[in-house]
Amino acid sequence: MIQSTPLHATHIAQGAKLVEFSGWDMPIHYGSQIAEHHAVRKEAGMFDVSHMTVVDVQGADAQAYLRKLLANDVSKLRETGAALYSCMLNANGGVIDDLITYHFAADDYRLIVNAATREKDLAWMQSQTSGFAVEILPRNDHAMIAVQGPTAREIVHKCLPFDIRDQVAALKRFSAFRNAQWFVGRTGYTGEDGYEIVAQIDAGIALWEALAANDVAPAGLGARDTLRLEAGMALYGNDLDEDTSPLESGLRWTVDFADSHRQFNGRDSLQAQIDTGGLRKMVGLTLEGRGVLRSHQDVYLGDDCVGEITSGTFSPSLGATIALARVSDHVNNQCDVDIRGKRIPARIVGYPFVKSGVSSAKP
Repeated sequence: MIQSTPLHATHIAQGAKLVEFSGWDMPIHYGSQIAEHHAVRKEAGMFDVSHMTVVDVQGADAQAYLRKLLANDVSKLRETGAALYSCMLNANGGVIDDLITYHFAADDYRLIVNAATREKDLAWMQSQTSGFAVEILPRNDHAMIAVQGPTAREIVHKCLPFDIRDQVAALKRFSAFRNAQWFVGRTGYTGEDGYEIVAQIDAGIALWEALAANDVAPAGLGARDTLRLEAGMALYGNDLDEDTSPLESGLRWTVDFADSHRQFNGRDSLQAQIDTGGLRKMVGLTLEGRGVLRSHQDVYLGDDCVGEITSGTFSPSLGATIALARVSDHVNNQCDVDIRGKRIPARIVGYPFVKSGVSSAKP
């Protein structure tokens, strides 16, 4: 059965084209995916992300539990509301999911995980609780809205209740405010500044309407994907999966080996991969010929297939086609991509491709 978010009726009223996504009826666009993309880069746009899974992890052993569950180390989070991006790994070092963890106390954390992996994530998290005094508490009683873009924060401050505006305005990047009614994280998935806001359903609907009244453009999954790829952000199922470690997904920086006594899931496997060597790497690609880069296209160096595109699209900000690809470590500068049986020249560049609305890709 396809599920709908609390904002479903609002999307219909605003003319959204709805599609099934991970079991949810979600907006793909409201008329023009390109216009929505540019709205986020130039001003502000808002996304309904109520399909994402909010999970509270609470109990005396919450920190110890998360230090085992995640490849990054939550003990680094000391300030109230501080956040951490990490991968949740299986024993082989494959990525079960990538997520953000927010710290409120040693016995109180909040995780936000992907909609497509909800059931397997919750099952895995519960299976790892043995020996820990901890509760896994998924929340289902909320709306969640991401507001992103250069003017996003200023507009959000005007639309939130007066009594929390100062606390929200004072948030550092990658941190959050929470009270009984509101959760506001200064995080996002577009490469722009802004907030991800969890609210009680009625308050969430009212917030969406207030943002729309302040000229914040509604945006769908289409723009969300082009924005995140321009920002070089991984998409689970494309750039990450259970058969590939973060070491080969451009996410080595999220794996914390510093504490030799912390035996997080997959640690031994990751160390063995490092010791063995020959790891593949994630690179950015821009196409030098005609065509569009797409997932699963093969990457060649001469006659040798040296990798595969994991995510590819046309970049509205750059007016060019871009991609992330997982390739052999010796591949540098130039390569070819097989597009419908033709080898098209491509250039290897750094990513993110766009940062705060400006091209940042370099050879």
